[in-house]
Amino acid sequence: QVQLAESGGGLAQAGGSLRLSCVASGRTFNVMGWFRQAPGKERTFVAAIKWGGTIYYEDSVKGRFTISRDNTKKTVYLQMNSLKPEDTAVYYCAAGDRHPVRDSDYWGQGTQVTVSS
Repeated sequence: QVQLAESGGGLAQAGGSLRLSCVASGRTFNVMGWFRQAPGKERTFVAAIKWGGTIYYEDSVKGRFTISRDNTKKTVYLQMNSLKPEDTAVYYCAAGDRHPVRDSDYWGQGTQVTVSS
């Protein structure tokens, strides 16, 4: 059974940092990444990384967030620095064989990130 398990969410102050992790079980994926959904808004792309290391970022997180992966551990990370209140959202890990990951691919349950001003 394929599962994605996120961890690392929580509360941070503006300017602070958090690190999210997501472990995949059941299979490996070419693309692993992160999406987020703020209250009352649609889910949006944050960052993704391919097996070979190609990386994609949404413009608002460039220079602040860093995505990485450890293929041996089937794990993707999202290091979030210089956090802003507008980064507050539920963050979802997603994985698939193509970028961008589709709704029909694999998704985690989500982890809450709250940034206070």
